[in-house]
Amino acid sequence: MTTTVYVIIAIIVAIILVSIRQINEYQRGVKFTLGKYSGIISPGWKLVFPVFQSMTKIDMRVKVADVPPQDTITKDNVTVAVNAVIYYKVTHAEKAVLEVENYNLAVSQLSQTTMRNIVGSVSLDEVLSNRDEISVRIKDIVDQATDPWGIKVESVELKDIQLPQDMQRTIGKQAESEREKRSVIIKAEGEAIAAENLSKAARMLSENPGALHLRTLQSINDISSDQSNTVVFAVPLEVLRALESVVKKQV
Repeated sequence: MTTTVYVIIAIIVAIILVSIRQINEYQRGVKFTLGKYSGIISPGWKLVFPVFQSMTKIDMRVKVADVPPQDTITKDNVTVAVNAVIYYKVTHAEKAVLEVENYNLAVSQLSQTTMRNIVGSVSLDEVLSNRDEISVRIKDIVDQATDPWGIKVESVELKDIQLPQDMQRTIGKQAESEREKRSVIIKAEGEAIAAENLSKAARMLSENPGALHLRTLQSINDISSDQSNTVVFAVPLEVLRALESVVKKQV
């Protein structure tokens, strides 16, 4: 009799030990009893009896999934390859198990098709200039479609937009032309400012003859301070002839 009791106790203890399941803080357990959904298991050590019960663990943390490059034809018939990254999390563990077979794969596939549809409905210029707006549109559509699965899409970010080689060369030439155009404009603006300053200086010197002579003397002084320079004064021919006549009269 005593041996039988010990055996029963040992069996009970073994069943309990086998039935213990650990649920981490970031997880939830979806429990089934005799094949039917019977509730959500919260974090901690819980008992799930074999044969009669089963449990599926669901990670409730935010997940990051890469959306592989998708070859898409834009509204203006330009082929582009676009990839993205999507951030999502499970908000209702029971729906993620009961409503969809593999929610990770489902979210990835839905994101790919949605991205192709959205990019295909806009022009290339809109894809390049309105990336944030396109990302929000993809996020809203995927979020609405995955809501019955207990999924919340946090954000979608477009990563790379790859253009055909000929289109890349065309855009590169256009960018170079814009840079050259801007350089010409800046140079012209600088020349206009310089011309205006020279005009102001000329007016000031014409109004003050003494300032012109003072400036001339200052320039000569600056040149003479460097012994390597040779200063040549241009004297009018009439002045030389007048000096020559004065010398002859004195002789």
